[in-house]
Amino acid sequence: MKTRFDRSVVAAILSVILIVALLLGGCAQQSVEVDYSKAENWAYLPIGEMITKDCDVFFVAPTVYMGTAEAHSMDLGDGVTKAQFLGATNMEKGLYDGDANFFAPYYRQAALNVYTMDAAAAEPYFDLAYADVARAFDQYLKDYNQGRPFILAGFSQGSEMLLRLMADKFDDPVLSDQLVAAYLIGWRVIREDMSCYPFLKMARNSGDTGVIISFNSEAEWIQNSLIVPDQTLGINPLNWRTDSTPAAASENQGAVFTDYAGGIVKEVPNLTGAYLDPSRGTLRVSDVTPADFPPVLDMFQEGVYHLYDYQFFYRNLQENVRERIDNFLS
Repeated sequence: MKTRFDRSVVAAILSVILIVALLLGGCAQQSVEVDYSKAENWAYLPIGEMITKDCDVFFVAPTVYMGTAEAHSMDLGDGVTKAQFLGATNMEKGLYDGDANFFAPYYRQAALNVYTMDAAAAEPYFDLAYADVARAFDQYLKDYNQGRPFILAGFSQGSEMLLRLMADKFDDPVLSDQLVAAYLIGWRVIREDMSCYPFLKMARNSGDTGVIISFNSEAEWIQNSLIVPDQTLGINPLNWRTDSTPAAASENQGAVFTDYAGGIVKEVPNLTGAYLDPSRGTLRVSDVTPADFPPVLDMFQEGVYHLYDYQFFYRNLQENVRERIDNFLS
């Protein structure tokens, strides 16, 4: 017996199917796990004869994807954004790869516009980014690390993801014993992190190992920012002090400004001194002005030198990476 459907019912069913298809299509890129056994999902994946050092760096790039009204996670199929991602990675790569094998995964980072959302709305996009970073790190340990000591290194969102990774995984003493240091630059590390995860330890000097190195650069009058709304922990990359003892510009071995290929565009020895603010914990940069180093992004006010964290202190950081590796290996 044939059953007759009212046209309105058929139309309603088709509408539901269409809506579901659109929703699934919009979520497809997010829902499929990234396969980090494939080289195409790595910005840098040294293997075989490319492994020439006794130490690795696992690097997580900063935010490059701006986002749109509809999209809030970087699409790994977007060639333009992937090129920007690679470029941002190259800007810091030279600081590390002289002394370590350099590994850097692509990941579906949260878009810059996610940082303007409330916490509940933003959470799924940060969770997706973290899931990719954690999966890439697990693949790195399983297939590529081969027991070598390693450095964790990131900038901005990359540092945020790595701090979460450390809180999630580094209570394992076998894993933490491989850690030379974690350069979590351009993101806040707060006292609550230390109390909730007592196996996390901040650097106390230039040569200790198994520790977190972190700082956030800003002018002397800044009292809050998107990156550091209240207080943070840090270390001064010029004198490696954790108190407010100032370092003079003469202690700055060289600010280095790089391009998207990693090439040095300009190098300025003794550009600026710096000191840690005793209450905010941020790195007060004393000898430059916002006019010379504007924030570029609208979400940062003048005097927030977030984009220059690596560049202002490049040579000191590069030397410090070498020192910590040497200390660990010896």
